[in-house]
Amino acid sequence: MELPVGIRERYISGVNGLTVHVLEAGFETPKRPVILLLHGFPELAYSWRKVMLPLAAAGYHVIAPDLRGYGRTTGWDNRYDGNFATFRTHELSRDALGLVMAMGHDSVYTIVGHDVGAIVAAYCALVRPDFFRSVVLLSCPFGGVPPLPFGIGEQTAPNQQQKQPVQDPLASLPRPRKDSTTYFSSPGANSEMMNCKQGLHDFLRAYFHVKSADWSQNKPFPLSSGLAEELAKQPAYYVLDLDKTMPEVVAPNMPSPKEISACKWLPDKELDVYTQELNRTGFQGALNWYRCNTNGLNRSDLELFSGHTIDVPSCFISGIADWARFRPPGALENMQQGACTQMRSFHIIEGAGHWVQQERPEYLTKVIVDFLQNVK
Repeated sequence: MELPVGIRERYISGVNGLTVHVLEAGFETPKRPVILLLHGFPELAYSWRKVMLPLAAAGYHVIAPDLRGYGRTTGWDNRYDGNFATFRTHELSRDALGLVMAMGHDSVYTIVGHDVGAIVAAYCALVRPDFFRSVVLLSCPFGGVPPLPFGIGEQTAPNQQQKQPVQDPLASLPRPRKDSTTYFSSPGANSEMMNCKQGLHDFLRAYFHVKSADWSQNKPFPLSSGLAEELAKQPAYYVLDLDKTMPEVVAPNMPSPKEISACKWLPDKELDVYTQELNRTGFQGALNWYRCNTNGLNRSDLELFSGHTIDVPSCFISGIADWARFRPPGALENMQQGACTQMRSFHIIEGAGHWVQQERPEYLTKVIVDFLQNVK
């Protein structure tokens, strides 16, 4: 893995059963405040390569791990039939806490999460505000803690709850559909993506392309409700036809050779890093987190904190072409209206889609550094 000078690789063992692969910058100076960077799907610690050195130059020890289920971090179960509960948000948060402690720190100045990493970062800030002193969420808003489902115990025995995935309401539409989370939770998703007709490299190229600002059809807007008819207004990479795989959905939007050549934020040489790592690990470890969503495990963990809010200084950043900020409907508004009680910074970045730390790294770094200057 070719990295900019000043970023080094390390392996930290004994972290919640894992040996964690870490990239870090700003390690030369001891006792610096820590910035912990958590990537999303289907990314790696490598996705932060463009922001790590500028953040280190601002005076921080910057740590970016491969999450459980990804990259060169080992010790996780990559089977579909394994114990997928070990991939729920609670466990990924334990990984984050344990990693930082294992590296000799007693707090994190700010935890920055993108996509899946934003869900984990929000959970960390919610449950351990003493350790995670501030939070930056990229793309995915924190819509608040769900209420406790009073009365459910009278209808269903505790040992029978959440055994089966919740039925996707999109499947009942006249044109049957499914959410991407439903697809990623399915038994065949890993094989379908690994063995797709166009090959893994071209699948990833198309997937990164359609969720970026390079794809001109990304013009997101807030949805009025969570009804299936409204959810179906999202792009096909978020709401797939029921009989389609993700590679089949993105294939028609494969960028042209000219567009690929013009893609400076993710040239083929850098995309090859993702391709090589996924060829080795597959997707299943990463996909198991989605199963914890569709089976209700992530929600049930959150319910323990029903009534709580994120009370540390918070920042939200998204690309203007990123649909994720409107998923699920209402989450963005809930976050702004009180789920994060100290929302001090809110930015929508022009010229960026979902991959904001790769598409607009310079602007993103400036926003984060400016936010951190007001964190006490």
